[in-house]
Amino acid sequence: MSSADNKSCCQPKSPADLFFSFTLLALQGFGGVLAVVQHNLVEQKRWMTREEFIEEWAVAQIMPGPNVVNLALMIGGRYFGLRGALAALAGMITVPLVLLLLLAVLYAHFAGHPGLAGALRGMGAVAAGLIGATGLKLASTLKTHPLGQALAVGFCVLGFIAVGLFRLPLMYVLPVLGGIACLLTYKKIKP
Repeated sequence: MSSADNKSCCQPKSPADLFFSFTLLALQGFGGVLAVVQHNLVEQKRWMTREEFIEEWAVAQIMPGPNVVNLALMIGGRYFGLRGALAALAGMITVPLVLLLLLAVLYAHFAGHPGLAGALRGMGAVAAGLIGATGLKLASTLKTHPLGQALAVGFCVLGFIAVGLFRLPLMYVLPVLGGIACLLTYKKIKP
């Protein structure tokens, strides 16, 4: 199979395909959808490579709004323009919004139950584990980064220390570390 055939077989077939795919993704994303999105879009559907996912996820993170919604808009727009972006956005928010409203009503009714509080704490731990596991899985793409693996990991560690340990706001850490990393990468790849 040529790369052109491979490319055409691994893309959404229609805006409806985008809608249903992102609806299923959104319904699996309790506590964070990063792990599910990466697995589904990169490994199952093959709509993008790991490197493309990392690059577009980075862009989605620095844009205002939920990361995965930004990613859905970019993917939808890439394949079907505005129609695709709107279909992906509708897939991300329509069914989950209805479920969220129903759950909010239920939570308001049972918020004082100790079993519910324990279940929510447990789900938080699982979500943190999923995000950590996805980060480790995606770290293999740093081998090919122009900065080199050691320096790229160093930026990751600095980001974790700044945000996780020193509790600095991400809106200050990201432009500083991201700006330095972008500048160094530009210097490395500059012809």
